This record gives sequence, C-alpha cells and structure tokens, in this order.
Amino acid sequence: MSDAGSPAQPPAEAKPKPEGDANNTLNIKIVSTNGDEVFFKIKKTTRLNKLKTAYADRVGTDVNAIRLLFDGQRILDTQTAEELELEDGDALEVLLEQVGGN
Repeated sequence: MSDAGSPAQPPAEAKPKPEGDANNTLNIKIVSTNGDEVFFKIKKTTRLNKLKTAYADRVGTDVNAIRLLFDGQRILDTQTAEELELEDGDALEVLLEQVGGN
C-alpha cells in the first residue's frame, strides 16, 4: 500500500513546473495574407526559425519561401520571442518570398 502512495508524490511535485512554464510560454498567432490563422504555443527563449519551420510544415510550404513579420519588421531566424518582446496572444504576419525578374 505504501508503494501506491509513492508514485502519487512526483505528479504533485510536477504541478508547480507547468505554472512556472506558464510565465515562460506564449500563445502566438500567425496570420497569412489571405487571412488564415494558425496558432502555436512557444517558449519565450525559442528561436523563431523553429516557429517558422513548424508553420511551413503545418501549411505544407517550403520554409525558405516564407518570411515572418512582427509590427511590419522582418523577424530574423536567430531572434527569440523574448528579444522581440512578444506577448501572449500577439500575431505575426507571414508573407511568401517574391523573387523579382528583369
């Protein structure tokens, strides 16, 4: 019977971790030019190239063919949500890269 009580202890100790993570995670919306919205939950310290890759996989496009923007400014692959001061519920815009011709 004492063995049954022991496994219950670790989940109780694990509960504070999600609460602490709640301050470290953000719900981010990516909006395409045609108005489609895709939602992601990311950590503030995650590099945004990971978010861009996840978005490209989800919508079935090439990751090199899209660009993410926040407040009209292009997001670099090495930037994090923390660096951009993103807040929970913020929206990023996604654009398809356009290659010009002659």
